[in-house]
Amino acid sequence: MTKPLVVFDDVQAAGAGLLRAALAGRPEPFAAGVTVGTRVPGDRNPEAPHLPFVLVAKDSDAPHPSMANARCTLRVTVWGEDEDAAHDLAMLCQGLLLVHSGPVIRSVKPGTGPLPAVDPPTGLPLSTLTVLANVRPHVLA
Repeated sequence: MTKPLVVFDDVQAAGAGLLRAALAGRPEPFAAGVTVGTRVPGDRNPEAPHLPFVLVAKDSDAPHPSMANARCTLRVTVWGEDEDAAHDLAMLCQGLLLVHSGPVIRSVKPGTGPLPAVDPPTGLPLSTLTVLANVRPHVLA
């Protein structure tokens, strides 16, 4: 019997898409006008900070030997107008990820954070967290 060809879809893109859709139109003032991406804008600087901004990045990828699941660490970094706004938006992002179940990300568990920090290149306040995402396999013919 031949094994099926199994791959995992892009969990980083799925996480960013999930947060982009879930944050759109949120009533919280710290989420107003938020941009979600997988790369920091190249023209970001203290004069053009693009705030608030949420960065989603995959830190690790550990498929189960059976290929029935992959456990991925997603890092979410949030830049805000101030420390409180960055923290509050990070907490909202964490909550939105934790309650999600979808076609790529089947479930999410908390990792670390949110932890406050300062972005060294810009001096802007940020908050960062990780979550552990269980990713569904995608069977190719």
